[in-house]
Amino acid sequence: MDVRPSAEQRALREAAARLVDDLAPKSVAELGDAARAAKLDAALAGSGWRELRVPADGGAPLASAVEAAIVAEELGRGAADTTFLGPTLAAELRRRAGAPDAPSDAPETVLLRPDLAGLAVAEDGDALCSGVAVDTRGVASALALARSGDGHELVSVPVAGGSPGRDLTRPVAAVEGAPFERVPGAVRRLGAADLDAWTALALALTCADLVGTMRGAVRLACSYATVREQYGVTIGSFQSVQHMLADAFVSAEGSKSIALHAAWAADTLPPDKALDAAAVAKAYCARAARAVCETAVQVHGGIGNTWECFAHVHLRRAFLSTQVLGDVGTNLERVVARRGLGGVHDGLR
Repeated sequence: MDVRPSAEQRALREAAARLVDDLAPKSVAELGDAARAAKLDAALAGSGWRELRVPADGGAPLASAVEAAIVAEELGRGAADTTFLGPTLAAELRRRAGAPDAPSDAPETVLLRPDLAGLAVAEDGDALCSGVAVDTRGVASALALARSGDGHELVSVPVAGGSPGRDLTRPVAAVEGAPFERVPGAVRRLGAADLDAWTALALALTCADLVGTMRGAVRLACSYATVREQYGVTIGSFQSVQHMLADAFVSAEGSKSIALHAAWAADTLPPDKALDAAAVAKAYCARAARAVCETAVQVHGGIGNTWECFAHVHLRRAFLSTQVLGDVGTNLERVVARRGLGGVHDGLR
């Protein structure tokens, strides 16, 4: 594995970073700025980054998982309140099912199980589907699965809006007993290998978001430590604060390495091996993200526990990314089961 980014990947990161620096919220108050959010949505739509996993000639994705992860990481760094994860994972499902691309004026997301640990599945004979649609800003439908024989058909359910939950930057919507429709033009049923590969990509992108979230939290805490004074000196001069920030930085950098491996594996290794790598990465990144974001809150002291301090926005975003496709425990169970140490792998976890 060559970890050096290509010139194109460096340019992509720089472009994504500029978009985030220009249009992502810089304060809790800016989360309510509809005009700014609309500009961010329009800029991301115009960039074409939501279509990185649509098929190119030959059916391979237009861009690699590493490149999709670069965008996800930068959006996470800035706590960007725009839709990326959902449409990207929906495009991957369409590509694997041989379905036409979603209309550009009607972005869609994915419907997960109520515990968010996997795609929602309607069993044979069911006419309705339930679950939780994630990343629902501006979307009207979500993709799910319907079991069909020894495989799964791609289906779509309507999504009516959504509201912020723990994460103030990416709304979610509960879907209860919604009628579903087969996705027109889908020519393939999805098998276990397809679902393993899709889950590996989804985990890699949530890891990238967690890495970006950690980077944003560390940057915020370091910036505050250089200006907040106590006893006549900045708190960043205190050894205890330095150690806290150093530990947070090391955790973020370690997470970046393992997340990069997961993104590389998603397109390079066989689906079962890719899922194994992604599950390891998710368990590591999710555990690190909570500690890093809580450190950022702690470094801010009393103000860190107030609504106005932006630190909790990073922590809340980390909570949602941790739950999507499984938290620490779920992914450790995946690793244990897949390595034959116990547990059962059902092809969807």
